[in-house]
Amino acid sequence: MFFEKVYNVVRKIPFGRVTTYGAIARHIGSPNSSRMVGWAMNASHQKSNVPAHRVVNRIGLLSGKHHFYGTDLMKQLLENEGINIENDKVVNFEKVFWEPKDLENSNKSNLKLIDE
Repeated sequence: MFFEKVYNVVRKIPFGRVTTYGAIARHIGSPNSSRMVGWAMNASHQKSNVPAHRVVNRIGLLSGKHHFYGTDLMKQLLENEGINIENDKVVNFEKVFWEPKDLENSNKSNLKLIDE
């Protein structure tokens, strides 16, 4: 159940954006479970609909890159989305960081539009 909650958030990370293990953990109500989010990401490689490459550590490092097939696959996938990587770190991390709580704000905005 925990892993599925993680995967549901990861599936919503927009193309060309990244988030962190901790941001996901906080969003699903388990703020001290960043490491468990990492385990979920490691277990997700058999699921083609979970973009695990979009999850990085709290300073933008590609800390999960060793769990991808090939030496630079995580980096290549991110670069294919327009994200610049230098020394295994997301360049302009703050600019491409996506906060999962934005999901709630987006849903509220959509509801307002529907109600109007």
